[in-house]
Amino acid sequence: MRKMTALTAVALVATLAGCDQPGDQPQTTAAPTEKAAESAAQTSSTTEKTAAFTQFTYEGQSQETVTVGEGEFRNPIISGYAPDPTVARVGDDYYVVTSSFTHFPGLPIYHSKDLVNWTQIANAIDRPDQFDFSGLNVSRGIFAPDLSYHEGTYYMVSTCVDCKGNFVMTADKPTGPWSSPHWLGFEGIDPSIHWDDSGKAYILNNGAPNEEPRYDGHRAIWIQEFDWKNLKMVGERKQLINGGVDITTEPVWIEGPHIIQRNGYYYITAAEGGTSIQHSQTIFRADDVWGPYTPADHNPILTQRDLDFERDNPIIAAGHAKFVQIPNGDWWATFLAIRPYDNDMFNIGRETFLIPVTWENDWPYILPQGERIPFAMEKPALPEQPAPALPTAGDFGYTDSFDGDALSVSWMGIRDPEDRFYQVVDGALSLACRGGIGDLNAVPSFVGRRQQHHIATASTTVSFNPTTEGEMAGIAAVQNDQYMTFLGLTQRDGEPQVALYRRAGSEQDEVIKAQPLPNAEEVTLTLAFNAGQMRAHYTVNGEQHTLAEGVDATNLSTNIAGGFVGTLIGPYCTD
Repeated sequence: MRKMTALTAVALVATLAGCDQPGDQPQTTAAPTEKAAESAAQTSSTTEKTAAFTQFTYEGQSQETVTVGEGEFRNPIISGYAPDPTVARVGDDYYVVTSSFTHFPGLPIYHSKDLVNWTQIANAIDRPDQFDFSGLNVSRGIFAPDLSYHEGTYYMVSTCVDCKGNFVMTADKPTGPWSSPHWLGFEGIDPSIHWDDSGKAYILNNGAPNEEPRYDGHRAIWIQEFDWKNLKMVGERKQLINGGVDITTEPVWIEGPHIIQRNGYYYITAAEGGTSIQHSQTIFRADDVWGPYTPADHNPILTQRDLDFERDNPIIAAGHAKFVQIPNGDWWATFLAIRPYDNDMFNIGRETFLIPVTWENDWPYILPQGERIPFAMEKPALPEQPAPALPTAGDFGYTDSFDGDALSVSWMGIRDPEDRFYQVVDGALSLACRGGIGDLNAVPSFVGRRQQHHIATASTTVSFNPTTEGEMAGIAAVQNDQYMTFLGLTQRDGEPQVALYRRAGSEQDEVIKAQPLPNAEEVTLTLAFNAGQMRAHYTVNGEQHTLAEGVDATNLSTNIAGGFVGTLIGPYCTD
């Protein structure tokens, strides 16, 4: 299948030197230049309209008030749309990779020296020929990854749902380049590699049970030997866990399995209960890698489902954990959870948290049932590190002035690209206005960054001259092709206007408010969110104008829009 117009790999992969991109630092905004306009013209055909953006600014505030004491860190450690975290230690370095579905570039890779301060350094999927997401909804594509390191090589296993299934990719360093996928051929999702002390390797994953499913969500955990030298599966494929901790209770969606080898035992830790409020983490133990595995009496070892649903500042849906051991022998786990508003609404997606693991009688313990996940905890016993230039936890903001010749690694589009639709030149991001969000067989002219707080303000400055009915350029907040909000410059009723649109469950947009637009070389457009409410305003010729207040923003909640992603916000242009 041929992929339609999209982001170019050269442009969307961050090629700026270093991990902390200049675009992630506060910068002086530059005006569009003739060179940028010329590059935009080269980017598009002679019939395409273009829009120039000269900055993107984000400010975020957590809705919960947290006091972080001396020697403590703050959860989540990676805020906003960072689900299914896999953690790996390589010497004194730690890496986290999270799911990315059909966003491109994908499989974001974060680095830390202390498990607390994280910086995104790369994307393992950074070339459009690695995968084909054509025709896929936003929440299909790349599910939970697992990162590991063995004898000088980094291994990434994951699943491309509706696009060939389970695969492994390799690289000589975490920043890549990562190989194209080697398809492994077995059914299911959430593979992980266990590097056994014997020298063999095994892949564990969620698969269909070896019987007729007894109920909806009945799954199993399987194992098979992995020939890591030839990147293929060998030998018997065996079911290890049927259903979950107790199949008589009809546990659902056991997934995200990992094996830990410790003190002569093999442990499988896996999520159970689905990705919503029933989510949990479980543990099993065996004397042999092939089992039989016995569940712990104190399962689940991590959950928040037994707490008061209407509690203040909740953390919900905790699970999908992976363990890592630090040099002093302590164990920690990364896991996903949600910080909702109104009990179970959330626009920012599932996030990455960190919590200690303790051992007693050769069983791991994380959190007693009925106990809340702390927002602040004592830091791991690792050397103190400076805060990153672009924080991922707590309250923070940044301005991207589009310096250099490429976007930073934090930007993503929808589905993987083939043809160029933008340029970054001399302080301007130029978008060619092509098909809009909603066409699953195309890639829209949209690039976004994660909304990382429920209380957040995002703005962009745009130069655009709409001359035809329906042309528009501005700032979009996008959950998926059917759920989004857009504030932009357009032509309506034969005149330039600034308009706010809301989409909730269709490809049709509701016009919330529109006003005539004064003549101006550029306009700054702003979306300000407060949980499920939003305010839209714009600044033209030095004057700020409120377009709409109290706008319903719950269309950007994942449990309204469906799927597994969080909101992306950024420049958008369409004809």
